[in-house]
Amino acid sequence: MKTVRTIAELRAELGNARAAGARSVGFVPTMGALHRGHLSLVDASHAENDVVVLSIFVNPTQFTEASDLAAYPRQEAADAALAEEAGVDLIFAPSAAEMYPAGFATTVRVTGPLTETLEGAGRGDAHFDGMATVVSKLLLAVQPDAAYFGQKDAQQLLVVQRMVADLGIPARIVACPTARDFDGLALSSRNVRLSAAERERALGIPRALERVAAQLAAGEHGVSELRNTAVDVLAAAGIEPEYLAFVSPTDLTPVTVVTDAVLCAVAARFGEVRLIDNAVLNPAPAGEKE
Repeated sequence: MKTVRTIAELRAELGNARAAGARSVGFVPTMGALHRGHLSLVDASHAENDVVVLSIFVNPTQFTEASDLAAYPRQEAADAALAEEAGVDLIFAPSAAEMYPAGFATTVRVTGPLTETLEGAGRGDAHFDGMATVVSKLLLAVQPDAAYFGQKDAQQLLVVQRMVADLGIPARIVACPTARDFDGLALSSRNVRLSAAERERALGIPRALERVAAQLAAGEHGVSELRNTAVDVLAAAGIEPEYLAFVSPTDLTPVTVVTDAVLCAVAARFGEVRLIDNAVLNPAPAGEKE
């Protein structure tokens, strides 16, 4: 495994790999602080590609809170060891100056409900503008055949898919299942900042998603009833969500009656740590309500 820090070095290494016979390149973009969720993306990339590239870049333009950016864990040496063990071939770990050189004046923006609701409503335009801009730069730098993203960041995934389609970027965007810890908590680099008590409270989020999934599978299609169930479970854990949404998993439009798959998305704060989670839920066929 090799670590490179400039786009020129990255392209030279990938050019050599393709010249040596590599038929496909898979790409896993990360902000570091790697965990099993990231490594599951690496595994998915390995299954489909000859070469796996993993980027480590804490992108300053997508943080809307300076304290969150400052507190974001940075552990490149440990990340490199995990990446090498997982079989990553090439790490791209650029500096901020490499990604945003002097005079940089371009922003990639996806407009509409995909960026204006949920995370966009709470974090503002800058978050998704920063994310879309850096992901487009990374995709253009790596030029992968496929790039792998986790379903935990469902809205981000939809924004990336829209951006790639609109700009004609020739990379397949692969959605991978949310990786969870033994207790059901969605894996996140921010979890290490939770106290023991905050982590215990945070388990109310996956419990709420599980309870709603069970109620939906049992035949309850009304969102107001499903929402009440989720609110009760969250409240029992002492959680007041920033949002609790039932929306279309393809365009994030609100759903009032579940007749097809629905995305249930939650965001909540635990001290200084903000967590998000979601589940794509499927209803029981009509007429099977118990």
